Amino acid sequence: MSLHVIVGAGPVGTATAHLLAAAGERVRVVTRRGTGPEHPAVERVAADAADPDRLAALADGAVALYNCANPAYHRWPTDWPPLAAALLTAAGRAGAVLATVGNLYGYGPVDGPMTEDTPTVAGGTKGQVRNRMWAEAVAAHRAGRVRVTEVRGSDYLGVGALSLPMMLLPRVLDGRRAVLPVDFDAPHTWTYVDDVARTLVRAAADERAWGRAWHVPSPPAVSARELAVRAAALVGAPAPRLARLPYPALWLGGLANPFARELRETAYQFDRPFLMDSTAATETLGVEPTPLGSALAQTVAALRAAPGPRRPLR
Repeated sequence: MSLHVIVGAGPVGTATAHLLAAAGERVRVVTRRGTGPEHPAVERVAADAADPDRLAALADGAVALYNCANPAYHRWPTDWPPLAAALLTAAGRAGAVLATVGNLYGYGPVDGPMTEDTPTVAGGTKGQVRNRMWAEAVAAHRAGRVRVTEVRGSDYLGVGALSLPMMLLPRVLDGRRAVLPVDFDAPHTWTYVDDVARTLVRAAADERAWGRAWHVPSPPAVSARELAVRAAALVGAPAPRLARLPYPALWLGGLANPFARELRETAYQFDRPFLMDSTAATETLGVEPTPLGSALAQTVAALRAAPGPRRPLR
């Protein structure tokens, strides 16, 4: 039984904690408010993970330190640098592998499927922040100060994820009209949260994964429209009513809403095919993606079971 320390208790941090606890490992989840999944094998600690000394003490004796944190979008330029630096420092002092949950922002707009070898040339702020974090981590790895790896997924399927499917599906399931700034017919890769956790844990434990990034194994791409149609069919909801929000409306919404403002930068991901190739992780790490039908069914079931008021189907 080894100690694993997870920073962040969002969808991926929670899924990672459950996965490790189910495998009989000791798990320590670190968040500002001491939140996290309730499980006998999971210790929840309230701490500021941007404090390198405090985080190093919490990671002492751990085999892996998992970066599952996700500051608010509009605070990435200020919040990520000290947090990323503390994670590197803590992992190095503890002798733990630093396994980070990344994303595809660093590539910027591309033509064709993205692989781990696609140049990281993003011009947007969020992509540049992620690229600097990874460059610093790789430099520390090559200098022998710490062992690092990163797993990158596309837009998440899974309850709790702040992603396009999780904005779309509740409306579809309730028979409501969905208005989003997307081309509903463009093929898109969707990544299941549980697959992110499985890839993260596997990459942390396999020395072949260290020193490079990996794409989370994900099923073949489908359009947002197909995703909506399949979700509606699962619960007998009416045919989805989908409307594309024009970019000018998104731009105007960003004047008052910080989240909408940040979506302007990544709007390109939803106005054309957005495809991720995850062959490398499947072939090297042996992680197979959860079939889309299963991932969608589990997501829909969890959404329907979630507490709180719901509008009836029409």
